[in-house]
Amino acid sequence: MNLFDVSQLYYIARIVVAGICGIFIGLERKNRSKEAGVRTHFVVACASALMMVISKYGFGDIVSETVGGRGADGARLAAQVVSGIGFLGAGMIFVHKNTVTGLTTAAGIWATSGVGLAVGAGMYAVGVVTSALIVIAQILLHKDFRWMKNSKSKKLVIKGVTEAQYQQNLTEHLKKEGITVYDVYIEKDDCGYNYTFIIEIPDDVYEQDIISGIDYNCKLSSNL
Repeated sequence: MNLFDVSQLYYIARIVVAGICGIFIGLERKNRSKEAGVRTHFVVACASALMMVISKYGFGDIVSETVGGRGADGARLAAQVVSGIGFLGAGMIFVHKNTVTGLTTAAGIWATSGVGLAVGAGMYAVGVVTSALIVIAQILLHKDFRWMKNSKSKKLVIKGVTEAQYQQNLTEHLKKEGITVYDVYIEKDDCGYNYTFIIEIPDDVYEQDIISGIDYNCKLSSNL
């Protein structure tokens, strides 16, 4: 294959489009201060597209049309991406005191690799639409829909936080008190970061004790 073959520009375009889709997905994760952000999703999408392009077009020089000749299986390399990306996703899943975090981010990384494979295969519409669906689902499913909520859970809203590592420190403090943290939503404004913790409080813990132990402006309410 010629180094300056025009067809390679199409392959490069596929990798670029895949990278843009990865950025699109990664922005949502970054805005929620998750483990993997824009760069990770971008690299995963580009690398997956690259692997698919290599799988489909990188072995043309060893394919023979003669009977019994050596051929190339375009699915082999791409299949390894699907299984291999699991190691990266596993590194983003954390288990602490029976609470699991990072599952959505790990699933997003796995889905991003699929987007990269689709775009690398030339299925632009499939890759772009899938990226949009992933982002829309992640945004909408974080909303406070009544039918999705745990009736025993509470919503702890803390506003104007400027302290670094505040989410980790408060989460550890709540867990020491026996309080289960289901999820954390983060928004930023001019005054700092606003945290929304979805928690479940044991019967022997008083809500006022939780509020009094927090320095910032906070509010504890029902999650209904």
